[in-house]
Order: sequence, then C-alpha cells, then structure tokens
Amino acid sequence: MSQPLYVFDMDDTLFDADCAMLWNAFLVEEGIVTTPGFLEQDRQMMVRYANGEMKMEDYLAFAMAPLAGMSKAQLTALVDRCVDKHILPKLFPQAEALIRQLKQDGITMVIISASVAFLVEAIARRIGIEHAIGINLVETEDSYTAAIQGTPSYREGKVTCLEQWLLAQPEGYSEVHFYTDSINDLPLCLHADYAYLVNPCAQLVQHADRENWQVLNWG
Repeated sequence: MSQPLYVFDMDDTLFDADCAMLWNAFLVEEGIVTTPGFLEQDRQMMVRYANGEMKMEDYLAFAMAPLAGMSKAQLTALVDRCVDKHILPKLFPQAEALIRQLKQDGITMVIISASVAFLVEAIARRIGIEHAIGINLVETEDSYTAAIQGTPSYREGKVTCLEQWLLAQPEGYSEVHFYTDSINDLPLCLHADYAYLVNPCAQLVQHADRENWQVLNWG
C-alpha cells in the first residue's frame, strides 16, 4: 500500500508570517527584551535569510541571548502563550484544511523548520502535526544555550535531518510531498518526490517549471 509522507516548512508556508519573528516581537511585548533596535536587527537578519545569505550561528547567538539562563518551564509557558496569542491566528486556512484532511486520511505529517526546536514542536502540537524537526540546541541543566546540537535543519541540512528522521521510523514511505515558500529549501524540494511552492519567493519561482512541482497561492 502507498504510504506518502507530507513534509511542511513552517514560516510563510503554513503560516502567513515568520513565527520566529512573532516570537521575538512577543518577547519585546512581554518586557523580556529591552534592547533598543532588537526588532529592527531581527528584521535585517530575516532579509538576509530570505536571500539565502544568513549564517544560522549568528542568528541563534542574537535570538537566544535574551533567554540565557531562563528555565525550560518558564520558556515553555512563554512559548505556549505566544503560540496561542500571535501565531495560531496566522495559520493559512488552506493549511488548516489540508492538515485536517490528511489527519482524516491517516497520512503522516512532519514540520521541518530552521526555527529552534522548542518553538517548532510547540506549534506542531497545537495544529495537530505529530512530528516536528527544528534546530536542536545544546542544553545546560535547565536551560538552552545558543549552540547548535547536531545538524541544523537549514538549507541542505533539512535534507540530512529528514533522512535521519526517516531512518528512525518503523515503516518506510512511498513518496515525499514537501511544501515551502523559500529558496533556502531548494535542496529539499529537489530531494522530494513532489514539491508545492506556497506563495514562493522570487528566487524559488525561477525553479517552478519542474515536473511534479506546483505553485500554490494561499491567503
């Protein structure tokens, strides 16, 4: 029997927003970040990300600095509040309908994102996707550092992380369907059997004329 696997990028694919940017804005809103120009620096980094030019180590050093020493329990509570207040309302209606249909059909779904794993996993739980892959961070006794543990799920690393995840599964999958908006995900688009480009960036559109690739306009 055919067992397809549906894999989703998160930011600007399932959601009409970059969830990491919403998270950083929430930290400012909550008074956890008080650094002047923090959100502008975040915006500039996301421009570099969109162009495929950002170094993930630099971004994590910036984004995790306000959370240094914060307990996992406190961080989890903050993430849950942010997801409910700011992130879930940005879920594309088409994404919500697709997730619901795939769940009804018993099809396995995975989110794979270049955001930190604690954020990706929380979002996946809330929208009903069982499996989530994000950037794992080195942990201390009760908090996260900015150091990357293992292969970061970013650019070519998404292919590596998905392959590692597949090897750990008890069953194989007949085909991989991948949804994304970003040129950063071109390696995984090429690796998948089917690619769906959701409101794709201009760079990714240039690759859209391939067999088994579709452009989707969600909103």
